[in-house]
Order: sequence, then structure tokens, then C-alpha cells
Amino acid sequence: MWVSKIRKLIKLVEESDIGELEVSGWGQRVRISKKPRESKAPASENPTANITVETKPETVAPTQAPSQAPTPELGKTVVEDTDHLVPIKSPMVGTFYRAPAPDAKPYVELNQQIAVGQVVCIIEAMKLMNEIESEVAGRVAKILVENGKPVEFGQTLFLIEPA
Repeated sequence: MWVSKIRKLIKLVEESDIGELEVSGWGQRVRISKKPRESKAPASENPTANITVETKPETVAPTQAPSQAPTPELGKTVVEDTDHLVPIKSPMVGTFYRAPAPDAKPYVELNQQIAVGQVVCIIEAMKLMNEIESEVAGRVAKILVENGKPVEFGQTLFLIEPA
């Protein structure tokens, strides 16, 4: 959640009779509560806002975990030791797509070399298509999510063997 939106929420709580406001979405939860300061003045004259911002995954209950049932292509890999692999994680909750359209070629294939900033997939969230870019250069060692499956915030999508 952006700072400007949090500031608007704080202002809303301060200017109203609301004692507490909690908003959650996009894998984050913000709780704003108005507590009176300890002084001789009445509580309504000196309110303060206590802000807590927590980032935690949204609870999505898929019928089957994507990493438990990989397709044959997703299960193939040359590297079995994953300690040195760098994960590309989902920055949001949504639906994972490997290609820009159903009939198009996937952005990346298994064992393909990728560069920093290269689009590796799309995550659809609230009817918006968000391109996910690689933050590391290297070889795609594993694809951990099936096309069209839901993903959670922070879920690992790909494992990359750094160049």
C-alpha cells in the first residue's frame, strides 16, 4: 500500500469519530487506531494515530498446491541442488500466465538464458495484467507454477541459476 494512501486513511481517522480502521488487500494489512494522549485535556482534543503496517500473504485456498503437481515440462531440470538458485517471487496475489496471450509463445522456457529486466511472466490481478521482470541474469532452472494457476504474495515462481 502506498504512503499517500496510508496518509489519507490517517487523516480520515483523525477527522472522524472512528476509533479504529483496518484495511487489507494486496497482501498487506493496515490498522490505524486513534488513542487519546495521556494529559489533562479531554481525549477528543488530543488524538494520536497508532499505525501498524503488516505484510502477510492473503489466504487463498487452492484445491492443489501448484508446486505439488508440476506438468512434465515444469518438472524437468538439469540442476537438482537448489541452494545456489535465486528465486523470482510473486509481488502480488493473482493468476500466473507464462505468455502474453493463450496462443502466444511463453516469455521464458526452461534452461533459457535471461537478462536483468526481462519479462518472465504476467500476473493478472483485478483484471490488470502485471508484467513481472527478472531481477537477476542467468538460466531458468525451474518453473514452479503452472500456467493459469493462482499465486500468492511472495510465492516463488521461478528458480534462476545466476550467470
